[in-house]
Amino acid sequence: MAVLDVLTMGRVGVDIYPQQSGVGLADVTSFGKYLGGSPTNVAVAAARYGRSAAVITKTGDDPFGQFVRQALAGYRVDNTHVGVSTVAPTPVTFCEIFPPDDFPLYFYRLPLAPDLDIRPEDLDLDAIASARIFWMSGTGLSVEPSRSATLAALRHRARSGITVFDLDWRPMFWQDPAEARAHYAEALRHATVAVGNREECEVATGETEPYAAARALLALGAGIAVVKQGPKGVLAMDREGTAVEVPPVPVEVVNGLGAGDAFGGALCHGLLSGWDLARVMRFANAAGALVAGELACSDAMPDAARVEAKIQEKTEEENARV
Repeated sequence: MAVLDVLTMGRVGVDIYPQQSGVGLADVTSFGKYLGGSPTNVAVAAARYGRSAAVITKTGDDPFGQFVRQALAGYRVDNTHVGVSTVAPTPVTFCEIFPPDDFPLYFYRLPLAPDLDIRPEDLDLDAIASARIFWMSGTGLSVEPSRSATLAALRHRARSGITVFDLDWRPMFWQDPAEARAHYAEALRHATVAVGNREECEVATGETEPYAAARALLALGAGIAVVKQGPKGVLAMDREGTAVEVPPVPVEVVNGLGAGDAFGGALCHGLLSGWDLARVMRFANAAGALVAGELACSDAMPDAARVEAKIQEKTEEENARV
């Protein structure tokens, strides 16, 4: 069995994005179809850096499920861990685009999305244990049987390699959002890296101040805590006492929805490369900015050369201002 660089688990679907910006869905006249789902996009982003990547998920038994498999193969992401569920069709997600910071999402995932029908017995535990990075998200904890499957994967992995918990707070997926913190705490016991924005950190820890949130994530078990601060950049902190803050990379935002997934794939690449925290954060920030400047998410994931060029461009601009 080939050892994967990055194995993600969780949400998948088809993103239906309007071709018109600044227009509500009621008035949109044309749409584009793209591969979607945060853990899926992270795998796509990692593959763009030449990393071997796969995703554990399920689709419906329908043409959109066929599209998901074809799209993954086209992005060089292993689709052998993509199962089929009969609980519902493959989910679709619509968005509205009001740059620079308003991108409402409309999830069609009822009564239960196929990717939440992943069961413990569906898991390839050998692949999960051997992957250099295992990436899971908060959505996978929102409902059974996905919750039990996600926790089973984490327990089996037993903190081997790098285990990333993307806090990924989506309250509409939870029957009782008040239950989330306990399940997040259980997952954090098995994670070596935790990633989230300030709202997601509050759900997991009760803290919104970035340094307090990072310390709380570390106290709950993570070895590295990454707190995204939007226009203020990103904070990363580890157990050795290293804390770095990296400012954002300026970009004319077209669609901000894929920036976090691009950040995640770049984070995986940087961690696998053995870079220090500051370099990892600079690289991930630049990758996120590049995707925020594009309409699509999966299609827009950059390769390493584009990210390094963006970093160099930002450095030259900063030097010119000195």
